[in-house]
Amino acid sequence: MPVTLKPLESYRDDFTFRNSPEAIARFPFPFPEDHYMYSVNIEPATPGAPGSVFAHWFDIDEHYRSETAERARVLKKDPQRCIVMPHMHEASWDALEMLMTHLAADYPQLYRLTRDGKQWTWENHALDICQRFTFGDADTLPYEPLEYIGRQVQGDIALLDQRDGDLYMDAGIVTGPADWSLAFDAGMSFKQWHAPVPMAPELGVFDRALKYLLNIPVDRPVRRLNWTMTINPRLDTSSETFHEWGHERGLVSAENVARLVHLRVELQFMARLPRSNALLFGIRTYLISLEELATNPAWAQRLHRVLRDLPDAIADYKGLSRYRQTVVEWLGQFDSEAVPA
Repeated sequence: MPVTLKPLESYRDDFTFRNSPEAIARFPFPFPEDHYMYSVNIEPATPGAPGSVFAHWFDIDEHYRSETAERARVLKKDPQRCIVMPHMHEASWDALEMLMTHLAADYPQLYRLTRDGKQWTWENHALDICQRFTFGDADTLPYEPLEYIGRQVQGDIALLDQRDGDLYMDAGIVTGPADWSLAFDAGMSFKQWHAPVPMAPELGVFDRALKYLLNIPVDRPVRRLNWTMTINPRLDTSSETFHEWGHERGLVSAENVARLVHLRVELQFMARLPRSNALLFGIRTYLISLEELATNPAWAQRLHRVLRDLPDAIADYKGLSRYRQTVVEWLGQFDSEAVPA
């Protein structure tokens, strides 16, 4: 299904980002029940319905030009948002091949890949790129291979090295994280970078998840949804930029809550890289304002119940505590079971 790309929108300053009705309809609403608790919630990444966010391994949507422009802006200001440890260069080429192959096959109107042995030509019609390069020779690309292809996809990418029965975040291009830092987490093991998450270790979530991920075979990727909330449609909520966005949590009021507060959903995709045996961990972020979300009243009702009953420890960890009650009260109008304020 062809993708219609919107003109450039902003994820900062004047925040012109908006979702079309079509983008709202395909939004990956993450709550199958009226309550939420941490779980492994990993499933095989089987193809979904045409046009859905699950249709292909790597989803491209109407915000493609805006998101890649935002990534370029962040990388120009902070090059450390892309880190590749020396032993991860093979995995970087692995990731480039996987991404180019799938993008060209799934979105032929946007991308084309031509191979003649190690001489490859990559065409990105959306960004007016035509690059001839030698596969395996980084000197023939304008950037290191992970950064080169990472600048042309939506969502962040981490490459996890698998060794000693564990996964280590040893490479990545991360410009839109939900309150974490690649520079801080680089080199950490799976449980080390998840250490701040409350309640989940006691529930055994990470033990089960790690066991599952270590055994992902080639060509059988998996996926899961994760969520939090963000004030304004801001992609870059990294630890490094907390001084730019942290105070916005205190700006939410009954008058602006529907416009300011956004549900932030990550479609996390994990695939085995065949040459290096590393794991590609894609984090594709979708943003939707409460105002947009409420055009689906069933979603608004369910989100009301989830947030109303969310354990305080999880709300604190996700940074919702300062404005959760305001959100719950606004969403209550969509829930027939809500107690009037």
